[in-house]
Amino acid sequence: MTDWQIIAQHIAQTTGEAFNPQEPRSMGGGCINTGVRLGDGRRNYFVKLNRAALLEMFEAEADGLRALAQTRTLRIPEPLCSGLCDGESYLVMEFVEMGHGARDGAALAGERLAAMHRHTQSGFGWIRDNTIGSTHQPNRLIADWVAFWRENRLGFQLDLAARNGYSGALQRKKGERLLERFPVLLDHQPEASLLHGDLWGGNLAYDSSGQPVIFDPAVYYGDRETDLAMTELFGGFGSRFYDAYQAAWPLSPGYSTRKTLYNLYHILNHLNLFGGGYLGQAESMIDRLLAEV
Repeated sequence: MTDWQIIAQHIAQTTGEAFNPQEPRSMGGGCINTGVRLGDGRRNYFVKLNRAALLEMFEAEADGLRALAQTRTLRIPEPLCSGLCDGESYLVMEFVEMGHGARDGAALAGERLAAMHRHTQSGFGWIRDNTIGSTHQPNRLIADWVAFWRENRLGFQLDLAARNGYSGALQRKKGERLLERFPVLLDHQPEASLLHGDLWGGNLAYDSSGQPVIFDPAVYYGDRETDLAMTELFGGFGSRFYDAYQAAWPLSPGYSTRKTLYNLYHILNHLNLFGGGYLGQAESMIDRLLAEV
């Protein structure tokens, strides 16, 4: 059982103010972490918990949140501290009181995401590896986008799938052919934009004032289209979001094909995390892509 006093002491040391929490309140959480609201009646914090071995995952997430916050575009929960407690790792961050987006909330989110993507650097990758879900995500800097996506994204996930027992048609007959055809499919030269990295509908919300908030990132610098593609994978963003993004920074021709390639990364990751229910979807996506070349 978590010793909340240890975490409370870490919060007090970090903030310089005494913090004597009341009973923690479960906030549910996704399929990866446990989420808890910890407050003393005056201040509240959001605490994420997982196995002790995943502390580095939380440390990388905190660095990602700070990188996104530095753009001063979308609202980002501020990370406070992380550590180990009773065999668990934890990450403490600002508790954001959520509400409902205003009528123009989705448009504001699209416009601000485009502004965030305007923050670029010269190479693809990031200062450190992190995770996508709980899967290791390599971010070794590579100057060429095609090489980065082939080696650090799809190639990595296909190799992991083979180690997980999916080394038949997915790996040898389909995946290898797809990796060979990358230069044809990735037929443009994107800027290396700062990305959220895991931007599905569950990672965008609105605070009590209606401002869009993004969280649970898998940050790196890459083609901005990968963030947009992820928003389409499970839906929930709406036409106002896309219209505002396009008005702020239009996408390049060929995006409709590239988004399948980019979303294949996430479907392969789901296959590796959750099992064979995603195998057929991954294979059909590869088939569609190979039909394009």
